Amino acid sequence: MNFFMPEIKLSTRKRTELIDITGQVKDAVAAAGVASGLCIVYVPHTTAGVTINEGADPAVRLDIAAHLDSLVPWNKNYRHLEGNAAAHIKATLAGCSVAILIEKGRLAVGTWQAIYFCEFDGPRPRRVSVRVIPGPPS
Repeated sequence: MNFFMPEIKLSTRKRTELIDITGQVKDAVAAAGVASGLCIVYVPHTTAGVTINEGADPAVRLDIAAHLDSLVPWNKNYRHLEGNAAAHIKATLAGCSVAILIEKGRLAVGTWQAIYFCEFDGPRPRRVSVRVIPGPPS
């Protein structure tokens, strides 16, 4: 079984931001040329994550980031000496991967869904791995 695994490279601009990577993931699935299967989006960073949520209204991602900042504030009595414990906690809440079905050669995302890279300790260069796993022949 062959796997297709491109990498998305990002340069984040803020300490906390959600970046829509749906287009890049769709491009990776199209380049893989599989009719059905599974797409895994994986973030190999401990202070960043990935999530799927509404992509139609840009205020949604701003609300998510703002609420995570209020839920997990930067200035708290954390034990992690590096100073970015809040980013590690937010990354745990967001998660490091999502799985999306591929149907008829396309990502099976909902009408309003978008895939977001979640930066919690920026700005910095980041990468996202996309693995396309072909399903059984139909």
